[in-house]
Amino acid sequence: MTVSARDMAAATPADRDRYVDLLRVASLATVIAGHWLMAAVSGDGIGNLLALVPPLQVLTWGLQVMPVFFFVGGFSHALSYRSLARRAATGPVYAAFLRARLQRLLRPTLVFVLVWSAAALAVQLAGHGAGGLTGAALRLVTQPLWFIGIYLAMVAFTPPLLKLHERWGWGAFAGLLAAAALVDVLRFALGIPYVEFLNFAFVWLAVHQLGFLRADGRIRFPAALAAAGLAAAAALVAYGPYPLSMVGMPGEKVSNMAPPTLALLAHGMWLVGAVQLLARPATAWLARPRVWRGVVAANGIAMTAFLWHLTAMLAVYAAQLALGIGLPAPASATWWAQVPVRILVAAALTGVLVALFRRFEGPGRPAAAPGRPATAPGRPATAPGSGPRAAAGITLCLLGVLGLSMTGLGGLLDGHSATLVALPVTAPAAIAMALGGWVLVERSASSRSVRLRG
Repeated sequence: MTVSARDMAAATPADRDRYVDLLRVASLATVIAGHWLMAAVSGDGIGNLLALVPPLQVLTWGLQVMPVFFFVGGFSHALSYRSLARRAATGPVYAAFLRARLQRLLRPTLVFVLVWSAAALAVQLAGHGAGGLTGAALRLVTQPLWFIGIYLAMVAFTPPLLKLHERWGWGAFAGLLAAAALVDVLRFALGIPYVEFLNFAFVWLAVHQLGFLRADGRIRFPAALAAAGLAAAAALVAYGPYPLSMVGMPGEKVSNMAPPTLALLAHGMWLVGAVQLLARPATAWLARPRVWRGVVAANGIAMTAFLWHLTAMLAVYAAQLALGIGLPAPASATWWAQVPVRILVAAALTGVLVALFRRFEGPGRPAAAPGRPATAPGRPATAPGSGPRAAAGITLCLLGVLGLSMTGLGGLLDGHSATLVALPVTAPAAIAMALGGWVLVERSASSRSVRLRG
C-alpha cells in the first residue's frame, strides 16, 4: 500500500530531525540545477560552461554541495545501524543494514541503467552514436553515477567507521583528514603513482564521519568549522597545486574531484559548518505543516529526479534541433537568454520522467524517528543474513556503478574501456558487476527472522 506524503508528514514523530531531510533534498536539487546550467551544448557536442567562462568557477564554492549529501548520509547511516542493532535480538546485522539502505538506492539506479543501455544499444546497432551530440550524450548520461558508487562505499564502511567514531570521536575524523593530507603529499611532492585514488575513500569518508558527529550532537562550534574549512580551502587553492573549481574541468591536469583532494575536503568542512549554522531557523520553518509536506514529498522522488535530470536536459536540446531551432554559441547573449526557458522545460520533463519511474524508488512509509523502532516489538524484523555475501555484493555494485560512470554507454559494441583505479573496465562488464552485486545483496537474506526486544 502506497502512503501519501500528507499521511507521512502527519505521522512524523515530534523528535524527528527534519532539517536532515531538507538538506538531502536541497543538496540534490542544487546539483541538478548546477548540471542544467553548466551544460554547454552545441551541435558538435557537450562542453562545460565553467571551462568557457573561468571566472564562474568560483560559483562551485557554493554549488558543489555533494559533501552536504554525504554528510547527511553519515547522520542517517549512524541512526539506522544503531536502531537495527538495538532491535536485533541475535545475530549480526551487517547484511540487514546493507539491504535496508540499498533498497531505495539501487533499484531505481539499475532501472535507469537498463533503460539507457537498451536505448544506447539500439542507437549503436542502427549505426549511430559514435560522434556529435548523440555520442556525447551517451558518454555524459552515466557520469553522475559516480556519486552513487561513492555512497555505496559509505554504506559498506559504516559499521567499522562507526565503531571508530564511538571510540575516538573527533579523533577518527582527524585521522581521515591526516590520511587525505598524506596522500596529497605523496601525490604532489613525491609523485608516487596511483596513490591519489586512496582519497576517493579518505576524503569522502571524512565528510561522512562528520555526519556521525552530528548524530551525537558533537558539532558544537559550526562557525569555527566553517571558518577553518573556508580558510584552508582558500589557502590550498592560492598557494598549492589545487585548481579554483571544486568540480572537474575538461582537460585540466589536476581536478579537485577526481580523485578528490585535500582542498575538496576543506571545502566540505566549510559547507558542513555553514549548514549547521542554519539548522535552528530552518527547523523552525520546517515545523509548518505545508512546508514539511513538501519536503516529505520531495524526498520520495529525489533519487529518481537525480537519475533522470540529464536525460530531460538532453531531450530539451534534442527538441531544439528537431524543431530547427539553432543552438546558440554557449555563453553568448542568446544562450544566456534561453537559459530560463531551457531550465523550466527540463524541470517539466524531469517531472514526467519521475512520474514514469518513481515506482522503482520504493513505497513510502513513515521513517522511524531517531531512537524509535520502525517495527513493533515482538514482530519479525529484517533477518541478519550473510555478512560476507552482502559485502561481496556491495563491492561488486560500487565497482560496477563507478565503472559505468567512467565508461559511459557509447562503446557497448566496440569494447571501449576506461581505467577504474588501475584496472580497465568496459560498460558491459560494469553493468554485469552492478546487477550481480545487487543479486548477491538481495540473496544475503537469511531464512531466519530476527525477533525484536520487547
